[in-house]
Amino acid sequence: MIVSCFPSPANAGAQRKPKCGAGAPVGAPRRRWAPASVGEGQQAEGQQAEGRACQGFTLVEVMVALLIFSIIATAGVALLSFSVRAQAASGARLDDLAALQRTLSILSADLAQATARPVRDEAGTVLPAFVGENGGGQPQNPAMLRLVRGGWTNLDAQPRAGAQKVAYQLADGDLQRIAYPRLDGAVPLPAAPLLTRVEGVAIRYRYRGAWSDRWDGSGGIALPQALELRLTRAGVEYRQLFLVGTGYVRVPEVAIAPG
Repeated sequence: MIVSCFPSPANAGAQRKPKCGAGAPVGAPRRRWAPASVGEGQQAEGQQAEGRACQGFTLVEVMVALLIFSIIATAGVALLSFSVRAQAASGARLDDLAALQRTLSILSADLAQATARPVRDEAGTVLPAFVGENGGGQPQNPAMLRLVRGGWTNLDAQPRAGAQKVAYQLADGDLQRIAYPRLDGAVPLPAAPLLTRVEGVAIRYRYRGAWSDRWDGSGGIALPQALELRLTRAGVEYRQLFLVGTGYVRVPEVAIAPG
């Protein structure tokens, strides 16, 4: 009986099986050998599979990756939060400017359509067509501006005049517009707020180059030619000039004798 001292190919492959991490360093190019037999091919495939199983990340690498990911996520959340706050602030500012522009447009339309038509109050007292104070008016009469405007569109075709009596007042920091359903002896409709957070209002009236802090139609002059509004909000003063009744005074024609 002959006993071979040489290991079989299978046992030789098992004995030559490298430990995890031994052999070529990670990332080094692997040599491709053409197997001489089926057993050697299976051995080469087993070594390649074991090499792939030995490759991976250490705990330090995983911790560094998590740290970088957390930094990027925190920065993204902070950027998104800043963008949301900036958008909200911009939207509030744009809405505020739109409300201011809308108020000035309404006031400009009312003043441009002003007419010299006297009116009567609830008690039947005759009032001038245009009455204006310097600021918020008196406590018993908070209206700082009252006038009669034409061009009141009659969308419902109701039996009413094409003119309307309107008033402006400052109440609790709100600039309000008050409309009347009729010119004479009518109770005013509920006030419509136009602008909030108004700290102060100053009005001046101009006629033939002279400015006045009050207008009551005295001297037979029903309407001023222009109006200056100074409005203060959040410490910022806005100044606007308006024409009253188009503010146009026709200059008398001068006859020129033929030369």
